[in-house]
Order: sequence, then C-alpha cells, then structure tokens
Amino acid sequence: MITLSKHSLTSNNFMNVLCQIETLEYLDVSNNQITSIPDGFLTECGKNKGLNLLNFTRNNLHGVLPTFHGFDGLEYLDMSFNNLGGTIGLELDELVSLKSLNLSFNSFNGSLPIHLGKLMILEKLMLSQNNFSGKIPDEILTYKKLTVIDLSGNHLSGTIPSNIGELPKLESLILSCNSLDGGIPISLRNITTLTRFAANQNNFIGAVPIGITTYLTSLDLSYNKLESIPEDLLSPSKLQVVDFSTNKLSGPLPVNISSSLTRLRLGGNFFTGSIPSGSFPRAKNLTYLELENNHLTGVIPVGLGSCQNLALLSLAKNQLSGVLPAELGNLRQLQVLKLQMNKFNGTIPVQIGQLQKLSTLNLSCNSLEGSIPSVMSSLSSLTVLNLQQNNLSGSIPTSIGNLRFLIELQLGKNQLSGVIPSMPLSLQIALNLSSNLFSGPIPSSLGYLTTLEILDLSNNRFSGEIPKSLGGMPALTQIILSNNQLSGMIPKFSPYVHVESKGNTNLVNNTGQDNTTPNVAPRSTKTGISVVAAVLISIAASIFLIALVALIIVLVSRNMYKVNDEHIQPSEDSHLPRVIHSNLFTSHVIHRANIDFSKAMEAVAVTSNVTLKTRFSTYYKAIMPSGSIYFVKKLNWSDKISAAASSNDKFVIQLEMLAKLNNSNVMTPLAYVISNDIAYVLYEFVSNGSLFDVLHGSMAGSLDWASRYSIAVGVAQGISFLHGHASSSILLLDLSSKSIMLKSFKEPLVGDIEHYKVIDPSKSTGNFSAVAGSVGYIPPEYAYTMTVTMAGNVYSFGVILLELLTGKPAVTEGTELVKWVLHHSTNKDYILDFNVKRTSQAVRNQMLAVLKIALVCVSTSPEARPKMKSVLRMLLNAR
Repeated sequence: MITLSKHSLTSNNFMNVLCQIETLEYLDVSNNQITSIPDGFLTECGKNKGLNLLNFTRNNLHGVLPTFHGFDGLEYLDMSFNNLGGTIGLELDELVSLKSLNLSFNSFNGSLPIHLGKLMILEKLMLSQNNFSGKIPDEILTYKKLTVIDLSGNHLSGTIPSNIGELPKLESLILSCNSLDGGIPISLRNITTLTRFAANQNNFIGAVPIGITTYLTSLDLSYNKLESIPEDLLSPSKLQVVDFSTNKLSGPLPVNISSSLTRLRLGGNFFTGSIPSGSFPRAKNLTYLELENNHLTGVIPVGLGSCQNLALLSLAKNQLSGVLPAELGNLRQLQVLKLQMNKFNGTIPVQIGQLQKLSTLNLSCNSLEGSIPSVMSSLSSLTVLNLQQNNLSGSIPTSIGNLRFLIELQLGKNQLSGVIPSMPLSLQIALNLSSNLFSGPIPSSLGYLTTLEILDLSNNRFSGEIPKSLGGMPALTQIILSNNQLSGMIPKFSPYVHVESKGNTNLVNNTGQDNTTPNVAPRSTKTGISVVAAVLISIAASIFLIALVALIIVLVSRNMYKVNDEHIQPSEDSHLPRVIHSNLFTSHVIHRANIDFSKAMEAVAVTSNVTLKTRFSTYYKAIMPSGSIYFVKKLNWSDKISAAASSNDKFVIQLEMLAKLNNSNVMTPLAYVISNDIAYVLYEFVSNGSLFDVLHGSMAGSLDWASRYSIAVGVAQGISFLHGHASSSILLLDLSSKSIMLKSFKEPLVGDIEHYKVIDPSKSTGNFSAVAGSVGYIPPEYAYTMTVTMAGNVYSFGVILLELLTGKPAVTEGTELVKWVLHHSTNKDYILDFNVKRTSQAVRNQMLAVLKIALVCVSTSPEARPKMKSVLRMLLNAR
C-alpha cells in the first residue's frame, strides 16, 4: 500500500518506479498536481496482477482517458475531479476485475461508455458532471451487479430505460441535472435494494408510479413536470426524504405519512384541498415541511403541533384561513416559520413566544388583527420579523428592543399607532413602519441604528422636523419619508442615500427649495432683463472665483513654508476618530512612505468619502499628502471585537497573517488603525469599484463575455487559494458581488477576507451566525447549521457566476436568483444575458458550459457541491 495523497506532487517521474514493486496492491496519488500518466506506468503496472486500487482523483490530468492494458486485478479506479476529456470507447474494456469506476467531474463527451470490463462485474459507476450526451444505453443495464449509478450533471436526453428494474442489486440511482424526459419507469418499484433515487432538474412528465417508494429512503424528483403522485407515496416505513418541489402536481396531499420521514418538500405545485389533519401526529421525526406556493385551503391542523422536531415550516402562498393554532407553540425546535400570503385571521397567539429557537418569522399578507403580543420580544434568536400587510393595531411593544439579533423588521401596511419605542441596534436590512397610523415627531433615537440600510416611514402622520440624527446614519442607503406631515429642512444625507420625501407640503430640501417643486429655474417673461441679469451674475461669479483662487494660492504658499508648524485640522476636527493604536504590515517601501494614519482618520470623518458599503464593511477613499490613494475600510462589526482589538491580541495576529498572503486575486491588508471601539484596515485603492457596481450599476451591460469569464476564473482562483491556505482554511463570511473589487475589468480581487478570522462571536452583541452573508447568497442549509463552511462559500460563488451569466442581481423579480434560474432551467437560453450570448455561437456555448458549473455550485445539498479547487479546474476547462 502506497499513499502519496496531498504531497503537492507535479512530476510523474516517480510513477514508473512504483510499478516495479511486485507486491503493490494499493496506489493513492490523489490531491496533487500531476498533469499526465506516463506510458511506462500503464505498461509496467498493467503487468501487476495484484494491483487492486488506483486513485488519481483531484489532480490536474489532461487529455483523453488512457487505455488500460492488463491490470487483471484492478477493482477500483478513481480519476474524478480532473480535466480529462474526449469520448470513451474500449479504453476500460480489459479491466476484467473492475468493480468501481469514478470519472466524475471531468469533461468527457459523446455517448456514455458501455465497455466497462469484459467480465461485467462492475458495481459502482460514477460519471457525474461531465458532458456526456444522448440516451442512457441499454447496454449499461447488462451489468447486473451495479449497486450505484450516478450520471447526474450531464446532457443526457431521452427516457430512462423501461427495463431498469432488472438491476437486482441497485441501491442508488442519481440522474439529476440532465434533459431526460418521459415518465418515471414503473419497473423501479421492483428493485428491492433501491434506497435512493434522485432525478431532479429534468423534464419528466406524467404520474409517479404506485409503489415507487416501497423500499426507498430518499426520493428527489424536484424541478420536473410531473402531474400526479399516488396516495400512498409517503407511507412506506423506510422513507426519510421526499422532494417534489416545483412540479405540476395537483389534487389532494397524500394522507398517510411515514413515521420515519424527516424532510418533505412539496412546494411550488398545484395541490388543492386541506392539509390532512390526522397525518402529522405520526411524523414525530419530521424536521422540514415545505408546502408553500400551492392552492391549499382550510386551517392549519392542530396535529402539526405534534411534530416537535420541526426546524422549518413553510405554508406560505396558499389560501389557508382561520386562526393560527396555539399548538404552534409546541414546536420548540422551530427555526423558520413562514405563513405569509394566506388568509389567516384572528390574533397572533401568545404561544409563539415559546419558540426560543425561531430565527425567521413571516406572517405578512394575511388578515391578522389585534396587537403585537409583547411575548414576541422574548424570541431571543429572532433575526427576521415580518408582520406587514395585516390589520394589526395598537402600539409596538416597548420591549422589542430586546431582540438583540434582529436584522430586519417589517411592520408596514397595518394600523399601528402610538410611540415608536427604541429599536434593536442590530437592525441592518430594513426597518419598515410605512402605511400605519403613527403620528407626532420622528424619534431621534432611530439615528442610533448605525447598521440599518433601509428606513421606511412613509404614509403615516409624522409631523415636525426630521431629526438631524437620521442624516448621520452611516449604513443608510434609502430613507422613505413620503406622505406625512413633516416640515422644516431635510437634513443633509450622504450622496449615496436615496431620499424620498414627496407628499410633505411644508418640507424644504437642503437647497432651499420646496421638496414638491421640480428643480428647474423659473422662466422670466422679461427676456431682456433675464439676459442682463445673467451677464451680471456671470461677471460677479468670475470676480469671486479669481479672488478665491488667489486666496487658496496664498494659503498653500504659507503652508509650504511653515513646515515646522502644527498641521491645520479640518473643520470636522472635533469629530475625528482618535488613533489609539496603529501599525503597518506591508514591507513595501512606497506604501510605508505614503500611508499617513492621521489622513486616514480625516477621510473616515467625511461621509462623502464613502465609496462602497458591504454587509460588514464601509470603504472610504483616503488621499494621502503624497497624492497616493488608499481604501480605509471600517469594520462595521469592530465594536464586537473591541476587547480583542484593544489588547492587540487576536485582531492584530490574524491581520498580520492575512497581510502575508500573496495572491493576485486576493485583497491583502497594508495597515490597521484602532480608534476607540472601531477598527479600520487600509488597502490599496481600486478605482473600478466592485463587481456589483459594474454589473448592476450605471455601467450595467458594459462587460463582455471575455471580461466576465476572466472575472469568474479570477474569483475562483482567489477563493481556492484561501480555502487551501496552509495553516487553516480562510473562509468568507460574506461572499457576494459587492465584496469582489475590480483592478481592471478582467482582474478581480476577493475582498472582506478578514471578517471570519477577526470577528469574535463571544464578544458579539449581535447574532454572529445568523447574519453571515447577504440575502441571495446564503446557502439553504445555513438556516439549520448556522455555520460558515467551504461548501457554503461554493454556493455563494455559484450565485456570483449566475450574476455574470444572467446580468441580474442576487435577488431578482422578487425572488432569489438561484430560484429564478432553476424555475427557468428548461429554457437555458432565456437565462443567459441576451446582449452577451448573441455575440457569437462560441460565446453562447461557453456560457452554457459555465452555467452548468454554476448549477452544480448552488446544489441544495452541500455534499453535492464540488471543492473550489475543482470548480476552478472546471472553469478553466470551459474555455
């Protein structure tokens, strides 16, 4: 047995020598950088009848599949996660002992191979994530000992062979992400050993055969066009996971539910009738129940309260009615409860206050009435609360400020009134109090919401002046004050803040004009006088300008000669952050000479210097005395790490480690500043802004495919480098197109790399886990694991790929981009950005190849997602 895995091997010279070991049975050279297998190896090792296993997975093998002559004893061959391509014919036919073949995650094309060992004793066939096309050949079914078939992620078409039930030992059949059609073969129910069947994201139609789940533990047929399921589908005792989401299923829901069932997803169909009342008391192990986006009617059965292991319950977008049962309070493990867009009435039951693990509660768009129960303030894990568009009345509970993890609060379109209490300082995404009955002055305490991005107070009866404190909210991007009774002057907001204030007749903007008056100069009827006035104004302005320039020259001259005088501070001097501790990491002589920490602190004192905001960072542009420009990045979570930062402990140690990284696609820190409880990190300035700005801002549509592809490869290279860091993987807490900076339109930089390393959850006054990531980029498993992982980063990268392919943002047309793409997956041309794909057929083909990679990255199951290193290889292979 010889294992050389993860030794960073690039040369294959040693391989011929190994074949001289007559007793060699097991050779593992996986996870290296070997690019080819030498002919001598194949010739010599082919003579070794004792060689049982060859493992070449996760290398950099190129070219076609080599022909294996001899190798009489070889049972296990793994060449997955390489760059092999071409068609497969007789290359494997002499492997008479072959039991397991894994060629997944390569670029093989043509028809599926059918010559897989002359003795036909193959047990495991794994060919996923290649470019195989055509039908599933009947010849594969002649390998009667097959236990695993994985053909997912190819371009297979046609139907599943009707005689597939003749494989008596088949345990796992995975056909996901192809273009297969027709019906589900009835013969599958004859395979008593079959435990897993996954054929999601195809074009299957018709009815699901009766008895297909008799022996299964997992069935995934989501994202197809199936029309009906049998009544007893969910009753078999071994069944654990069922996913039929986004099909065309109609009729009533299945009645009998197995006590072993853990996940049931039937959302996005046309089911009618009521939710069976007697089914759920038996489903004691159910953790995930999704019935959203159907046509269900009736009430929520009280029996659901017996499913005490439920972590997610989604009944949204149906026609359910009646009151919310008090038994919902029994679901003590519940983390996500979505009941929006139904017809529920009555009051919100106080028993909901018992759901201490609840992180998301959405009861919006119903007919709920009464007041907001004060016990909801005891939901200590709540991050998102959405109660908008109901008939709720009374005041907001004063204890709502206790929800210290809350990042989004939606209370719009109700009949709420009274005093607005102090809000949770953790609010980040939005605070929506619009279309209610609030009156009196806007509380100045809202200005303390330093991480809030959207504030909507429109369509109320607020009066008086707008508090100046709102103008100083550093994270604010949009404030909506329309249709109130406000008066006075609108405070000065940062240039990037979108302000809506129409419908306040006594409100004047900060230019002195009434906010309802168009910003157009009135035309005088006396044209001659206007011309004369214009001339006089121009002359006066010219004189003023000349005087001003002269004054500036004098002041500059004085300053140049007073080199020993104290530096003159700007007018914001009293607001400048005080430097407590600072240090340079870079050894670059020019950077060390140019960086001036006092200038950096002057820059962050002026909000007009803000160039970019991400979830956890605010970037300021700082011009040094030398004229050099740098980013000064304020860590919006740095108050949570103040204890570590002030002791120069974890914060500095981790930043020093990050500063030593050397990768052309990763932003590395040059210096840091600690001021009071706030930390700042300095980086080289990037003038092109973020990928988000270029894709979705004023330059939207300007990137050609060559640039987009180059960006995709560069980002993948950067993340792969971070994940493979020698000491420990560097994960990204918030990977999005906003955290990707562009040196040029083909050179990306992965930013915000320090957050996962320097944020200390134990020092946090907010829920560190619950807020990781931006909406649209967060992997689906995050609602349960609350853990940042490499697989989660791969999912986020997949979303970025979809942005590059579609030109659409991560949340588009009211839904997450991933869901939008999957919904239109049958028409891939519709998904691709029209202005880019029409360039040429070659561009279209490459975009389709990258789309395939993106869809693998955003797989629902974390285990189905490739490592970033493999994603990079697949992208390079898509050229």
